[in-house]
Amino acid sequence: MASADLRQELDCSICLNIYTDPVTLRCGHNFCQVCIDRVLDTQEGSGVYTCPECRAEFKKRPALIRNITLCNIVGSFLSIRPDQEETGTFCIYCVDSPVPATKSCLHYEAPLCDKHLRVHSKSAEHVLCDPTTSPWNRKCSVHRKILDFYCTDDSVCICAYCCVIGEHRGHLVEMLDVASEKKKEKLRNVLQKLTTKKEETEKRVQRLQEHMIEDQERAAGVTERVTALFRDIRRQLEDLEKRVLSEISRQEESVSLSVSDLIQQLEINKDELSRKMHHIEELCNMSDPVTVLLEPDTGDLCDTEDKERHDNQGNSVRDLDVSVISGTLHTLSDIIRGIIRGIYVQEPTDILLNVNTAANNIHISSDRKSTSWSHRMQNYRERPERFQSHPQVLSTESFSSGRHYWEVEVSKSVSWRVGMCYPSIDRRGGQSRIGDNNKSWGLRWHNKEYAVIHEKKEIQLRGNIPCDRVRIYLDYEAGQLSFYSLCDPTSHLYTFTATFTEPLHAALCVWDGCIKITGGVKTLEK
Repeated sequence: MASADLRQELDCSICLNIYTDPVTLRCGHNFCQVCIDRVLDTQEGSGVYTCPECRAEFKKRPALIRNITLCNIVGSFLSIRPDQEETGTFCIYCVDSPVPATKSCLHYEAPLCDKHLRVHSKSAEHVLCDPTTSPWNRKCSVHRKILDFYCTDDSVCICAYCCVIGEHRGHLVEMLDVASEKKKEKLRNVLQKLTTKKEETEKRVQRLQEHMIEDQERAAGVTERVTALFRDIRRQLEDLEKRVLSEISRQEESVSLSVSDLIQQLEINKDELSRKMHHIEELCNMSDPVTVLLEPDTGDLCDTEDKERHDNQGNSVRDLDVSVISGTLHTLSDIIRGIIRGIYVQEPTDILLNVNTAANNIHISSDRKSTSWSHRMQNYRERPERFQSHPQVLSTESFSSGRHYWEVEVSKSVSWRVGMCYPSIDRRGGQSRIGDNNKSWGLRWHNKEYAVIHEKKEIQLRGNIPCDRVRIYLDYEAGQLSFYSLCDPTSHLYTFTATFTEPLHAALCVWDGCIKITGGVKTLEK
């Protein structure tokens, strides 16, 4: 009863058969990988994915995580389950009603049931084996005798006649059972290795699946944060636009009122001037000199001109105050700084070279930001962490989490290596050079060619032009170390993928030149 209940628990709810490569959705339900993939394919384009069991909804196609525990349970169940199926091999003598065979007689080459087996089991020459419909495969094709031996020279099963008078005479032979046990032992060793390799592969797959889910969740969080950031930027820009347009409108209205007042005053002045001009014209047309001379002096006209000039000065036209508008627009710089603060967790921090690790044939600058080749030995104090065989140095700072990048300038060096390494890297011997071991990853420039190096394995990078500046980008949790050429435009050179197990230090190696760290380390928000 318990076995039947367990059997039901091991059935896939889609195909109703025992699980094959079981996988798990985030809601916790299990399915055969082929079955759930087929269901998700049918939901493609509907805008939403659902679990066939609980109808839980997923906006994106859900990642399938292999259920290793359930897979092992299924394997164990299948290995210990009693064979409830018929063999499909029937007794050759039970013609009226087919009866499953329990053994096969190799002497008569016939499958037999328990009833007819009694006669054959009484004779020694009647060799019995598991039921089979092709017992002749257990006999020698030349002498038609039962195969009793194994020829190790030719790796074939043979009969006794083959050993004595046949083509295998004089060969090294073994009894079938002995040879079979030897081969089984070899197969067990192979199986153990394959099992270990399979378990490691399964663990690697599980880690990658977990990493993929983490990346999906991280991408969803970044998407939400970026969406909110741009939504806030749009709001701030809209507010700024309203303020600037409002200021322009206010100044325009003020200028319009000023100009209207001035026009009105000028119209009054114009009418006064017309009146005076008419009066003067009348005086000029008079024939009576007494009347003309009795009129007041024309100095009043000059007074009028002076007054008009004074009025014009007091009512000069005002322009838009561009400085106020520009001051308002300067708010854009505050918005930009806010965007930068939203991208970076912290301001760039210095990355300094550790003089205690520097080889004696390189010089470290006073600010500990650059290193250069030196033909004269520096006579640094002997230390266990100092490199002895190659002109290289490590940074004081190390990184054991997060995402960071830093840049170097290599314009004065004809041959160099830059990268990152573990603090446990060897300090002596050829294997201590950046990239020539399993504890460091490097980018090399030599003979006018780029190459990336790890464990002494070089990959030549084609199609990349020389550049004075290089960026090194580290995503510790994702296990990625990338190199970029900072020419115009910036180009990606190569990305190493690894599972980092120690903190990573920046590493520089230089021949006949100089390498300088520019700026500092920039730490990106998770």
